[in-house]
Amino acid sequence: MPSSALAKPQMRGLLAKCLQFHSVGATIVSLGVAAFYKFAVAEPRKKAYADFYRNYDSMKDFEEMRKAGTFQSAE
Repeated sequence: MPSSALAKPQMRGLLAKCLQFHSVGATIVSLGVAAFYKFAVAEPRKKAYADFYRNYDSMKDFEEMRKAGTFQSAE
């Protein structure tokens, strides 16, 4: 078997090549996870808070808690 048939292993720059490949992959994965979190968790949460506080009456809620006996100082 001639020695020219086997490719020489890469001895120089192997770490740099692997780091470049993995850093690009890690960047793509992290951007994907960030986008998924934004649209799957953060936006629905913001919408739920906005919907809740759109019709929220704090005085009505306070009166209900006062009548239920939740507060000791407000009778």
